[in-house]
Amino acid sequence: MKHTAPDAAVTAAPARDPRRWWILGALCLTTLILIVDNMALSVAVPALAGDLHASAQQIQWILDSYMLVFAGLLLTSGSLSDRFGRKRIMVIGLTLFGAASLVATIAADPAELIAARVVMGAGGALIMPAALSIMLNLFDAEERHQAMSAAGAVGMLGLIGSPVLGGVLIDQFWWGAVFLINIPIVIIALVATLTLVPESRGPWRRPDPIGAIASVVGMVALIWTIIELPRGGLHHGSTVAALVIAIVSLIAFLVWESRIDHPMVPLRLFRDRDFAGGSIALTLVQIGNGGLLLVLTQYLQFGLGYSPLKAGIAFLPMAFAALVGNAAGAGLGSKVGPRMLAVVGMLVMAGGALMLAGLTADSGIGMISLALVVLGVGGGMASPAAVTAILGAVPPEQAGVGSALNDTIQQAGAALGVAVLGSILTTAYGHKMPDSASATARKSIGDALAEAAHGGDSGLVHTAREAFAGAMSVTFGISALGVLAAAILALLTLRGTRPGQVSAPYQGDISAADHSESRNDVSDSDVSDSSVRVATATVAVE
Repeated sequence: MKHTAPDAAVTAAPARDPRRWWILGALCLTTLILIVDNMALSVAVPALAGDLHASAQQIQWILDSYMLVFAGLLLTSGSLSDRFGRKRIMVIGLTLFGAASLVATIAADPAELIAARVVMGAGGALIMPAALSIMLNLFDAEERHQAMSAAGAVGMLGLIGSPVLGGVLIDQFWWGAVFLINIPIVIIALVATLTLVPESRGPWRRPDPIGAIASVVGMVALIWTIIELPRGGLHHGSTVAALVIAIVSLIAFLVWESRIDHPMVPLRLFRDRDFAGGSIALTLVQIGNGGLLLVLTQYLQFGLGYSPLKAGIAFLPMAFAALVGNAAGAGLGSKVGPRMLAVVGMLVMAGGALMLAGLTADSGIGMISLALVVLGVGGGMASPAAVTAILGAVPPEQAGVGSALNDTIQQAGAALGVAVLGSILTTAYGHKMPDSASATARKSIGDALAEAAHGGDSGLVHTAREAFAGAMSVTFGISALGVLAAAILALLTLRGTRPGQVSAPYQGDISAADHSESRNDVSDSDVSDSSVRVATATVAVE
């Protein structure tokens, strides 16, 4: 690993754009629509399924098509933002997302809605890495943690508040309103982006079409495999075929990228402890908490009898606690550094997961709310700190593809978490149901309660709820172990330089030619000399 000792003459921080916090608001707004749309859609499925007469398979495609396209295109779109301009790519992404949302609003059949969701996935893939890379270039190391904390707080509000918003929109209007709400947000985000956000690019590099194709095919096949695993395991030929395609494509991608002179993805970033260790730690967090909403939503609705709207409201304490955690982290970030914040936050999250593991069929909302508050505070501290450490290792000229690589790893971790924890929950529930229960009742708690309602069997209701609570305890216990492993990994891998001690991000074999060819159309807050930008990009802290 190389570390460039920054010259005192070039380490003066670039002038801060006086509009940077307004620009951050615009960037948060662009990413917020992605979270709001997907989470609000989760409560709209029953309504749109009935209105569009969609089959179970079509509903699956409505939900999964977005994730497949989004995850598959992230790396390519990150590379495009570095090449053609991050602001330009984000504007294109917002336009695609808004236009597709309009089509989804007026969709007359499942096929139209699926097509709209595919385009929305492409737009989202263009938006996410571009927005994060602009943020990375806009804020210096001293302020980057506060910016990441603010973005994390907005994201958490969107994550928790979206199901509530979706429930209100469906109650008052119709399922199309969850897409219609995107359009005014997109318009505001477009205006803010065009008027406030500075343009920036990375150095010119040769196109890498082979790497782009291999990454798209590999990531789509991988996410598809993860989605399908809980439904049929490896017994289905299509799942096995997707897994083989994913493995072959991703291995080919890694081999190709490691051998060409101008790779689309700088694999050398993984030689940096902050980037590699932080990425793996965040992936473990995503796996550990990936099924949180899925499992708890079932518990609240099937176990406690909550409506979808009331279940969404039950998650609000977690959102407000995350705001507290973000605020605390933003204040402490420059003092104790991202490593300790990430480790402490993850340990707090593990404690929250253990509290959830102690829930029983008779536990009330009080214990759930307390556990969610603990999880929210921990997540509010840990995630921005870990992302700050990871992105601090990315050279500014490769901010787009570096951000996309981080997003891709986390997307795969989140999808894997839902698949793995969902499978554990289903398996544990089946094992905890008595042998005397029917095969249908042993399949899921929803099926068991439906069977009990049809036959008037109150004993089956109690048995199913006890079995589900026991299965949930196992699931959250494993989740806690995953987050604890992430905390240990972050402690061992993230570097521990102190505030004010400059540590340039890993530069590997970035050539002087790359720097001299850097093209930046930036505002007066940016610096055109990329060598200065690299030298002052990050202050790694403990």
